[in-house]
Amino acid sequence: MDIASLIDSLHPLEVKVLSTFGADPSAVLLTEQLAQTSGLEPSQLSMAVEWLLAKSLLTVDTETVTPIVSLTKIGELYFEKYSPIERVLSAARDAATTGKRLTIQDIQTRECLEPAEVSGAIGRLKKEGALLIVQGGCLESTGRPSQTAEAIRGLLQQLHGTTRALQTFPEAHQQVIQDHAVKRGNAKEPFRIDDRVARSLKLSTAGIAAAQQLSTQGVLEEVSQLTPELLKEGSWRTKRFRKYTISLRAPRIAPGKKHPYREFLDTVKTKLVSMGFQEMRGPLVETEFWNMDALFMPQFHPARDIHDVYFVKAPKQAASIAEPFLSRVAQAHQDGGSTGSTGWHYSFDMERARRLVLRSQGTAVSAHTLAAQPAVPGKYFSIARCFRYDQVDATHATDFFQVEGIVLGEDINFRTLLGLLNLFAREVAQAKEVKFLPAYFPFTEPSVELHVRHPKLGWMELGGAGLFRSEVTLPLGVTVPVIAWGLGLDRMAMVALGIHDIRELFTDSLDLIRSTKGAF
Repeated sequence: MDIASLIDSLHPLEVKVLSTFGADPSAVLLTEQLAQTSGLEPSQLSMAVEWLLAKSLLTVDTETVTPIVSLTKIGELYFEKYSPIERVLSAARDAATTGKRLTIQDIQTRECLEPAEVSGAIGRLKKEGALLIVQGGCLESTGRPSQTAEAIRGLLQQLHGTTRALQTFPEAHQQVIQDHAVKRGNAKEPFRIDDRVARSLKLSTAGIAAAQQLSTQGVLEEVSQLTPELLKEGSWRTKRFRKYTISLRAPRIAPGKKHPYREFLDTVKTKLVSMGFQEMRGPLVETEFWNMDALFMPQFHPARDIHDVYFVKAPKQAASIAEPFLSRVAQAHQDGGSTGSTGWHYSFDMERARRLVLRSQGTAVSAHTLAAQPAVPGKYFSIARCFRYDQVDATHATDFFQVEGIVLGEDINFRTLLGLLNLFAREVAQAKEVKFLPAYFPFTEPSVELHVRHPKLGWMELGGAGLFRSEVTLPLGVTVPVIAWGLGLDRMAMVALGIHDIRELFTDSLDLIRSTKGAF
């Protein structure tokens, strides 16, 4: 090996690290000792060490990984205002003392906690026997202590403003920390566990030779440009000039580019328009009437629960709903009206129909279109942003896009629908495998679910479809058959773009945006 050429190729940071071993080339040094002796910043030392390891001038003698626990911003907040489990237990004990009834809604209002925080705390307290849910959904303290609440309080006090190794805690506390540590998809936790890597390093045979050579010749000052002053003074003879490596790749130029998902949405719209579909539009804030009632979803349907749909806080209701649609839909719900159906057999609540919600399904846009005297025959579509209360994971999000569509005509039938769904799955989602499964929806009969196979996640539901029931079409003034579908565009994009986590569709990572190839 040509040691002189090797030394000439070293970065100044690498030279500093090798010079640290100059006095004793056989020494084994910890990274902390290297940092102290070389005077380099942690980031500089890390880069230099990795470069030297890649060049086989350094070797790792030992390496230990220590989990280090610290408080997150949520943890610091809990230290000051107490954690949800402590606050729920305290509220239950106060209610027991005063003899008042305590509901989950009371706790959310009093403590300003998120529903997920309250439900998680209640579940843990029930498991520990510190809390009971009695008749009427009320909470009742049993008087027993909560080991989790006490452990969290103690841990918050011990970790406030400092960090500690996980192994220094008792085993029971280690479990509490791990249960309440930040994880992917769940950032609202009080504890963070980071791995601290401690290395001891030594020079390789080539590294010893390089360090000895540097010690013999001394470290020359490196310059990157030959200036007139250096030539005039002749001092260039004692300088070390930085080498040029012509084999290195040129810097990557990153021109402007559309976000891959934005590009996917635009392409879907272009494809549908080219197929003769007209675009439908609708508001993000809808009344329960257009979001559910007009779709023959009864007002006691579980999809109307607060845990499935977002209600608008103010204003709570719309001023009015257009007639004669309100009266016709109400009659269809109560006894079927003139649709030939027997209805749902309940008293339709006109006031509830005016309640405002965030649109939970793109079919609400179709309902508006049916009431606006659409063309017959006609084809319509909408790329609708929808909102549902859901647990975020690799295939679910609280807000998402649906591609919603309807086709009206005298000769429209279920076979037409299956053909369109198959076309969408293969052309838009770029799916290789497609299958249909029977399904049930209050507003279509017959109904079907479209499933495609994701290359990593397996079979994945894209959405539902079917023929609109007469209870939907007739009250809105449509007398011809109507096929309808609502497919999850986010999931279609996952298949088309080769993405394995739905959250990556909305990423702001420039590297991911630049590296993701388009679907079409």
